Amino acid sequence: MYLAVCALVFTCAYLLNIIMITVGYHRGLAHGAVALHPRLRSFVVHGGVWLTGIDPKAWAVMHRRHHTYSDTQDDPHSPVNVGVLGIPLEQLRSYERVLVGLMRHDPEYERFAAGLDFDVSWLNRRKLWWLPYAGHAALAIALGAATGGWLLAAAYFAGMMSHPVQGGLVNAFGHASGGRNFDTPDASRNNLWVAWLVGGEGLQNNHHAHPRSARFSYRRWEPDMGYWTCVALQRIGWLRVDTAHLLKPAPRQRQVTVIS
Repeated sequence: MYLAVCALVFTCAYLLNIIMITVGYHRGLAHGAVALHPRLRSFVVHGGVWLTGIDPKAWAVMHRRHHTYSDTQDDPHSPVNVGVLGIPLEQLRSYERVLVGLMRHDPEYERFAAGLDFDVSWLNRRKLWWLPYAGHAALAIALGAATGGWLLAAAYFAGMMSHPVQGGLVNAFGHASGGRNFDTPDASRNNLWVAWLVGGEGLQNNHHAHPRSARFSYRRWEPDMGYWTCVALQRIGWLRVDTAHLLKPAPRQRQVTVIS
C-alpha cells in the first residue's frame, strides 16, 4: 500500500509538471495554439516558475529559437550537434544564455519574444532561481518528517522537479530515433515511448511540420495526452483551442476489394 501511495504521489506531481509545460508553456505561450483564459495565463506566467523551476518566458523563447534553427549549428539543443548524451548539459547552457540575453534586452533574444508581454520572473532577475527547488525540497522534507515516509518525500520532489529529464528525453530522442510522417527539413522524429512519457511531446516530427497545432498526434495510435488535456480544459472554459491550425488525424486507409 505504501509503495502504491508513493507511486500515486509521484505520478500526480509528474503529470502536473508535464501539463504546465506542454499546455501552458508550449502550446499556449510559445505557439499560441491554445488561447489561455486570462486567469489561467496569469497563473502560468507568474506561477509556472514556482511549479516547475523553469522561467516561462525563457522557455518559450528558447523553444522558438529551436524551431527557427532546428538541427542546425544554432539550435539551442540538438543531438545532431552534441549527441544524445550531450543534450542535458546543452539545454541547461542554452537556457542560461537565453535568460541572460532577455535580462540584458539583447535583440537576438528579444526578437523571439513577440506576444510574450511579461518580463523574466523576478526570481531570475534577482538571482533567486533556486527558491522553487528549495521550496519543493522543504515541502518534501516536511512530508517525510510528518509521515516518516522518506520514499514518499522523494517521490514528491522527483515528480515536481522532473522537467529537465522530460525535456532532455524530448530534445534528445525526438530528434534522434523514431518514425516520420512529414518530410520536414530537420531531423525531427516521432518517438512513441517519449510521447507516452511526456504528454505527446515525443511526436516531434508532427509538431515541427505543424507547430501552430494544439494536436501533436496524426496517426490514431500516437499518444497525445497534452491535446486531450487541452480539450478537457476547453470544455470547462479555461482555454480555447485554435482550430484554424489544428492537425487533423490521418485518414483511414480504405480496404478495396478487387473482384476479378
